[in-house]
Amino acid sequence: MFFHHMFRYTMWVMLGHHIVVYGPSCSGKTTIAASIAQAIGVPHIELDAIFWKPDWVESPPEEFRADVSVLLTKYADGWVFDGNYHSRIRDLILPHTDTVVWICLPFRVVFWRALKRTIVRSWTKETLWHNNYESWRLSFFSRESLLLYIITSWRSHFKVTCQVLEEIPHHATIIRLGSSREVSNFLADLSLIEE
Repeated sequence: MFFHHMFRYTMWVMLGHHIVVYGPSCSGKTTIAASIAQAIGVPHIELDAIFWKPDWVESPPEEFRADVSVLLTKYADGWVFDGNYHSRIRDLILPHTDTVVWICLPFRVVFWRALKRTIVRSWTKETLWHNNYESWRLSFFSRESLLLYIITSWRSHFKVTCQVLEEIPHHATIIRLGSSREVSNFLADLSLIEE
């Protein structure tokens, strides 16, 4: 069982230089990962930017794995990955990870954030990875809707993440951030590192 390595964030711990940020969609993975990377001075790698091709086409599994493997070699001295993609690359990254930051905010918090972000992005047509953008049709009238995905994948995210952390050999410390206050405290401590 991996649970003896996991705790809620209450104090600063040594993160190391190889960090993965997990969490449901719209839980704040990218924001936290970017903050960690800046604080410890290593590259931030957003897995969505590697996985998604133009027109929301998914990267083929072997191509995705190859691209991630190249980055692991290129930035061997340190990195912060954000994104789950457990079934595709979990065995590549996790064994080299010093710390897993797992964002476990309540559903109501994450869904409200997702709804607000989706409305803004659909309205402004904010450009994402490879000139992709969210549209009203994709966001609210499609089976590929992110909001629908959050609802249907919520429970499975936690089950699959627990399974991954138990089954893949690793030495990582798991920091579980279970509330907005814990996230704020964690980010505040990161700002102290930058000083």
